[in-house]
Amino acid sequence: MEGYHKPDQQKLQALKDTANRLRISSIQATTAAGSGHPTSCCSAAEIMAVLFFHTMRYKSQDPRNPHNDRFVLSKGHAAPILYAVWAEAGFLPEAELLNLRKISSDLDGHPVPKQAFTDVATGSLGQGLGAACGMAYTGKYFDKASYRVYCLLGDGELSEGSVWEAMAFASIYKLDNLVAILDINRLGQSDPAPLQHQMDIYQKRCEAFGWHAIIVDGHSVEELCKAFGQAKHQPTAIIAKTFKGRGITGVEDKESWHGKPLPKNMAEQIIQEIYSQIQSKKKILATPPQEDAPSVDIANIRMPSLPSYKVGDKIATRKAYGQALAKLGHASDRIIALDGDTKNSTFSEIFKKEHPDRFIECYIAEQNMVSIAVGCATRNRMVPFCSTFAAFFTRAFDQIRMAAISESNINLCGSHCGVSIGEDGPSQMALEDLAMFRSVPTSTVFYPSDGVATEKAVELAANTKGICFIRTSRPENAIIYNNNEDFQVGQAKVVLKSKDDQVTVIGAGVTLHEALAAAELLKKEKINIRVLDPFTIKPLDRKLILDSARATKGRILTVEDHYYEGGIGEAVSSAVVGEPGITVTHLAVNRVPRSGKPAELLKMFGIDKDAIAQAVKGLITKA
Repeated sequence: MEGYHKPDQQKLQALKDTANRLRISSIQATTAAGSGHPTSCCSAAEIMAVLFFHTMRYKSQDPRNPHNDRFVLSKGHAAPILYAVWAEAGFLPEAELLNLRKISSDLDGHPVPKQAFTDVATGSLGQGLGAACGMAYTGKYFDKASYRVYCLLGDGELSEGSVWEAMAFASIYKLDNLVAILDINRLGQSDPAPLQHQMDIYQKRCEAFGWHAIIVDGHSVEELCKAFGQAKHQPTAIIAKTFKGRGITGVEDKESWHGKPLPKNMAEQIIQEIYSQIQSKKKILATPPQEDAPSVDIANIRMPSLPSYKVGDKIATRKAYGQALAKLGHASDRIIALDGDTKNSTFSEIFKKEHPDRFIECYIAEQNMVSIAVGCATRNRMVPFCSTFAAFFTRAFDQIRMAAISESNINLCGSHCGVSIGEDGPSQMALEDLAMFRSVPTSTVFYPSDGVATEKAVELAANTKGICFIRTSRPENAIIYNNNEDFQVGQAKVVLKSKDDQVTVIGAGVTLHEALAAAELLKKEKINIRVLDPFTIKPLDRKLILDSARATKGRILTVEDHYYEGGIGEAVSSAVVGEPGITVTHLAVNRVPRSGKPAELLKMFGIDKDAIAQAVKGLITKA
């Protein structure tokens, strides 16, 4: 095999010994914890031994070093063997393995980034390969470095469609620095996996997706060494035939042992059996990496200039987003854009035109797009912005919640929100997105209402930790802010006020403009309203909202192009709950909408200027 040097017998035996030590550590840790997945660890012992102590290049005392090879444990329930590897490498004290799953330990039941050797959280199956693709894409096309990316998957998670989205992506972009290892141990959680040990079918599927696919005996360190030594001009899938619970007498390849630790007496006996096979206690040192990844600084990325809009001119916030992102791309070559075949609607195509080498077309695979972004953002290498219709992020909610658990810094822009998109109808209308993103820990939710605010939101998102969501609209609306207006996360704006205001009206995007139009109507009847633009729905500017409410006799009216549940109205209600003398009235979309012209739909669902004016008069009359 080209480039393959067969290890000598001493090295092969050392790798077998390492695999058995990893088995013992996994059994000890899960038995001490009284929970965990020792059988899922044991099937992968030889794979992990060969990967970390023969194939991969990394600094064992600096797991996040930018030059290191990357590893993603997509089958996150096998976490104990990952922890065992890092103890074997000398990074973790071996005694710490016995604190697995304890509240006082960082060794959670599934990998999380509070562990220095974990780049992305795993455990919701089927997401690791997408993140690994993002890392590999970054290594090949942005860092142009020699580090490689390895991802270990279980056969059970191969039923997840997101795995095959990632397989397609890796093939399209020729990620020859990516290796997926499929641990085909036959058994799932409650049943055998659908293909069990039909290795040829796995191979044909991988090959059909454009991968170089090799079937190996996953318990043969020599076959694994040889497979990892193959270099191809395409991604590689190593399809390893393994047995769940390998090395555990009476448990190996038996059903009903998933997620069950061995009882103490049984564990001691099994450990003795495995230990008797170890010929040497000598540990293999990790091979250091080639140091060729560029140094990167993504702190404090600022727009090269102020916005250049004219008050009164009209632009859709979705277009302002595309212009802003392209502009920010000139401030740092670490700003990247991803899209799901909607770039001519989200206007990320403007970024592509100006920075073609930093645009990633993810095609219609939103779950994978989010995972790719998470992978690109690891080790603070890139600042990703993903865009698609806001409605389509709902299908990637699991990837988004896992991104939060991964402590990832990614930015998502959802366009075409609400009924205001018009004729395309309800399948394209995001009416749940604010509720979804507000529920995500670490999230910041931007809802800009004009071009200036949108440009500021893009700049702030690039510098805000966590999951940032920018909600943009399809209709063109007037610029209402001056170009030098200062915007901050959690800081709302009073857009209209007088000393005689009777109701505080809070709207965002199209409904803010409807509120301003309603103010004109009401003025003819000598009724003044205060109009607030929240700018960020999370965090919300509670102080300004309360101050405005107290100045308007405690009356707040919220109006939003979103369902009632979880949107602006509920955010405001939560912010003011318990405050005496304050009432909140909501206007929102109350049922599944239909096709129609934007103005017709805003009217039908009672969130246009007339409905706002009517509601304001109702509140005053009621008082």
